[in-house]
Amino acid sequence: MAKDKFIIEPHFRLHEWVAQEKGYFIDEGLDYEFRELVQSSDGASQQLGDKVGAMQTFEQGRKSDISCACHWTVNVAATKGHGKLYGDVYQVSTCGIFVPPDSKVKVPEDLAGVPISVGYQSGSHYATIQALEQFIPQDKINLSFKDGLVFGRMEKLLNGEVPACTLFSGPYYFAEQLGFKKVLDCTFMMATMLTGDPDMDDVKKFFHALKRAQADIDLRPELYTKHYAKEFPKRFHAKMDTRRWGPGERIVFEPYSREIFEDSRSWIQEHGIIENNDLGSQSYEKAVVRLTA
Repeated sequence: MAKDKFIIEPHFRLHEWVAQEKGYFIDEGLDYEFRELVQSSDGASQQLGDKVGAMQTFEQGRKSDISCACHWTVNVAATKGHGKLYGDVYQVSTCGIFVPPDSKVKVPEDLAGVPISVGYQSGSHYATIQALEQFIPQDKINLSFKDGLVFGRMEKLLNGEVPACTLFSGPYYFAEQLGFKKVLDCTFMMATMLTGDPDMDDVKKFFHALKRAQADIDLRPELYTKHYAKEFPKRFHAKMDTRRWGPGERIVFEPYSREIFEDSRSWIQEHGIIENNDLGSQSYEKAVVRLTA
């Protein structure tokens, strides 16, 4: 029986596009298929409704062999049996809270009570709380979950429909380019989810290719920021100048360790982000796949 292609969903970062451009997946012998969802759906894939975010997409079942989300959500989704967290790497994502250029919000303390558009149980949800609770009490952090995932809420910010919004990766750089004010950085970790039963040799090949792409991005980022356009709805392209944008997410080829796993779960539980504090029952050994010692 013919082996199925390895299905990749790019996740708002440059690496997969660089690896494809440079032929690294082919060099590794990976028989793969890209399934890009944002541009191909003109952003409709980001409009999931109120309180529907990354966690819910894992619960509904993702179609790709490998995908990413914030590490908090991947952690919990994996311990609930919705896939396996790939524990040999993690990622760090550029992220920030933005307001319109004419906003009266000047410092983080000014965000007390102001609705901040984030993705429900997605990276922006956790990261906004993590960053802001240094400045204002948790009961004054007012998060809005009705504006969709990152491109949906970005568009509402650009159109003046929301007073504040947490953005990451390309949308972060786009808002910055257009003169929107970054009130606070809230960088966050991301993790990789393996769905179904992918061939682990293919997983190794995939990450070998991305490791080469990471070195290229580190060395000459200006050659590759053009690839952000491949994931933006085309209606934004005329205003985008990706020459001004940064490298975005970085892949760290270090383990998502047991300590990180447990500390993250404690933080989620303390903040009551998951309904009924149901964080899943599987252990680190059951929820996480490690291919290296």
